Amino acid sequence: MLKRNTPIKFTILALIFTCIIFILGGCAAGTASNNTKESKSKIKVVVSFNAMREFTSAIGKNKIDIITMIPAGTEPHDFEPTAKDFKNLSDANVFIYNGLGMESWKDKVLKSINNKDLIAVDTSKGSVPIKNTDNDETKEHGQYDPHMWLSLKNAKNQSKSIKDALIKADPSNKNFYEKNYNDFSKQLDDLYSEYNKKFQTVSNKSFVTGHAAFAYLCRDFGLKQNSVEDVFAEGEPSPKKLEGLVNYCKQNKIKTIFVEDMVSPKVSNTLAKEVGAKVEKIYTIEGNEDNKNYIQSMKYNLQMIYNSLK
Repeated sequence: MLKRNTPIKFTILALIFTCIIFILGGCAAGTASNNTKESKSKIKVVVSFNAMREFTSAIGKNKIDIITMIPAGTEPHDFEPTAKDFKNLSDANVFIYNGLGMESWKDKVLKSINNKDLIAVDTSKGSVPIKNTDNDETKEHGQYDPHMWLSLKNAKNQSKSIKDALIKADPSNKNFYEKNYNDFSKQLDDLYSEYNKKFQTVSNKSFVTGHAAFAYLCRDFGLKQNSVEDVFAEGEPSPKKLEGLVNYCKQNKIKTIFVEDMVSPKVSNTLAKEVGAKVEKIYTIEGNEDNKNYIQSMKYNLQMIYNSLK
């Protein structure tokens, strides 16, 4: 009897095991299918560097898949796109960049890829640019200072361009993008209002940085920057310029020399020793620094500048 019943029992167990595998497989396939659908439902956005990522993430949040072209620690002015970057842009729905010559490779890349539906966004459009005063810089990098994201007012305008592009690419989530933009815009306005009041209370308006990246921030608040290096952080100053900086610091009672990431601190340290100032860090937000988001980085910058002027 045992021998006669064993095949029957084995067949029943085999059928049960097969059903379990089928059910689990179906669940796994369903999960994979859901994940694929979720991934496909997100719009693919490529941004040039970290500041653009900050604005785009604040507005797109979980509705977008975002790729940053310029890796951390790489100077955006010197970046050269790779084959992977070309592929990412070929597959993207939206490409967001700063403009004003910051991405000198942009035209070449856009002409080379086959993506007629790509929405390319020059976020500098609509803002008033600041002209470079150095003729050599103008010849090599263009006529404008590109660092407009370091202005809270410009950041608001750049974010609006990003919001409009995301809505164009994904109109079904228009209200989502509008709400996030309004929330982010309010944070920018509140931060500007807070420090506009503070800067009005100080008589000294001058500060010194490692390179001249803060002209737009200065325009926002009526401040004045001087710098060790030029707008594009190229080369150490001549002895004559260094002597001029020493005199400038003494005349303007400069107590702090600010140093940025990816700019050599050697000359800034020498200058600080010469004039009896301290050296402090300041963020350009070209890369993600100290895990701070845009609002946190700008609040830090403004507070440090304000402290140096008191």
